[in-house]
Amino acid sequence: MSTARFDELIHPSTRLTLVATLAAADWAEFAFLKDRLGLSDSALSKQLATLEEAGYVSTERRLEGSRRKVRARLTTAGRAAFDGHIAALRDIVAGATAPGEPGV
Repeated sequence: MSTARFDELIHPSTRLTLVATLAAADWAEFAFLKDRLGLSDSALSKQLATLEEAGYVSTERRLEGSRRKVRARLTTAGRAAFDGHIAALRDIVAGATAPGEPGV
């Protein structure tokens, strides 16, 4: 079980969706991520670069025929950050009380 730790870097919805998508796969192709997140090439590149700078994502660029392909994966640090963030979100939700209960 991961230590709960809210992570401001991966919390914005676009990055959280990106990291969650990468957590479900070994590697994900740039085109797949672009379609899944509904981002432009430049917006996805910026998000990947931000996560790569933090050590959360690793990218690989390769030539496939005459086309350049990019794929990405979570690093061990990225997976730990994601797991910790999800644990923190679960703690936040579990600590919430229903309306009308004491403490609200």
